[in-house]
Amino acid sequence: MMKVFASSMFFILLCILHMSFSCSGQAAASISIAAPMEKAEQEALYSTIQSFVGKWWNGSDLYPDPCGWTPIQGVSCDLSNGLWYVTSLDIGPVHDNSLNCAPNADFGPHLFALKHLKSLSFFNCFVSPHHLLTIPTDKWESLADSLESLEFRSNPGLVGQIPATFGGLKNLQSLVLIQNGLSSKIPTDIGNLSNLKRLVLSQNQITGKIPDGLGSLSGLLILDLSRNLLSGPLPHTLGKLTSLLKLDLSSNQLAGSIQGELRNLKNLTLLDLSRNRFSGGLTKSFQEMSSVEELVLSNNPVGGDIMSLNWQNLKCLLVLDMSNMSLTGGIPDSIAELKRLRFLGLNDNNLAGDIPPRIGALPNISAIYLNGNYLTGELKFSELFYGKMGRRFGAWNNTNLCYPIELKSTGHAPYGVKPCQQEATTLHENISDLDEKSNLGKGDLNHDSHPMVSLAFPSFASNGLCLCYIFLCELFMIALDFSLARFSW
Repeated sequence: MMKVFASSMFFILLCILHMSFSCSGQAAASISIAAPMEKAEQEALYSTIQSFVGKWWNGSDLYPDPCGWTPIQGVSCDLSNGLWYVTSLDIGPVHDNSLNCAPNADFGPHLFALKHLKSLSFFNCFVSPHHLLTIPTDKWESLADSLESLEFRSNPGLVGQIPATFGGLKNLQSLVLIQNGLSSKIPTDIGNLSNLKRLVLSQNQITGKIPDGLGSLSGLLILDLSRNLLSGPLPHTLGKLTSLLKLDLSSNQLAGSIQGELRNLKNLTLLDLSRNRFSGGLTKSFQEMSSVEELVLSNNPVGGDIMSLNWQNLKCLLVLDMSNMSLTGGIPDSIAELKRLRFLGLNDNNLAGDIPPRIGALPNISAIYLNGNYLTGELKFSELFYGKMGRRFGAWNNTNLCYPIELKSTGHAPYGVKPCQQEATTLHENISDLDEKSNLGKGDLNHDSHPMVSLAFPSFASNGLCLCYIFLCELFMIALDFSLARFSW
């Protein structure tokens, strides 16, 4: 028995030794193949992070191998010639264990020593109103050969101008500056970024005109300059951005007419020019944008006749918002050809006439707003339509618009619209109808006929009274004859 126990223990010991050897061998192998990191690169990374998150952060103790077995959240590395280099740095509370900025965060000089950096982003980092900061204007040329993406998002404490030196980042593909405190003008040097695919400068305080030089960004896919203080007309050079998919210039102070050069943007899927000061009527270039899915022009004093465009050309349209534009004319019946349309906003204009019933049959429509116009006539949509749309069908504030009175009892009457009044029936029509049905007009008292008398008009039933009088007289004569016969009996 003891021999069996000893043998078992010996076997178990061998297994443990074997597993220990295997694990230590794998660990040794993994350590042996781990690539080193240049000391200068590692120190530059630690110092850069410290300048943003605070001096308390000790990278060498917390993350001795930042590109290996102790990675830092927000830091990505790539191998180059057998060495690790930092290629991506994201500062800010993107994840629970992200690198959060200190109230006194600042740009340290070591940032520009990370010569292999491809992506750099700051999210919600510079937020203190007591520690306003500007973007450094120099040293960006040291990242010109590597940097492809540069983003500053939600940094209200980041003020001042957009550095003109950004124009030297020749490999930059994405420049995103959203919801910061940046002001001044858009640098003309931005037009030098020939590889740029995305330019987003929205929700800042940028002033001045849109530079003509942006028309040189021939490969640009997204241009978003919305929610700023930009003024002046649209530059003609925007028509050169033939690769553009999204153009958003909403919520600025842009003025003048909407240029015909927009017809060249054949790949555009979104055009938003809302909340500006454009005027001069609707350009026919809109009807040539066959690929556009969202056309938003609302809250501009554009004016003009909405009927002047062939809306059926915009086969891809999902959203059409032209509310509050001082538009005239009627609602084009051609809008009913837009089978993909989901939202139609024509409210608060000067539109008149009847509403084409065909727009209620659009297969994908989910909201129609026609309120605040001069539309007239009777709404001719189905009860099913009103039930589906509810208050997403807006037709109120159209004085001479009404709906069929029979809808009143269904609970699906359109909000804010009055029921149509019933037409009064003339005395002549009622009497003629009654004579025809009872044949009294011909003097024919056919006992098989059943004349109908309208209860709604009792004062007009004179023929019925005559008939009752004759009938009573006959009953009286029969009763009298019966009484006389009985008396004589």
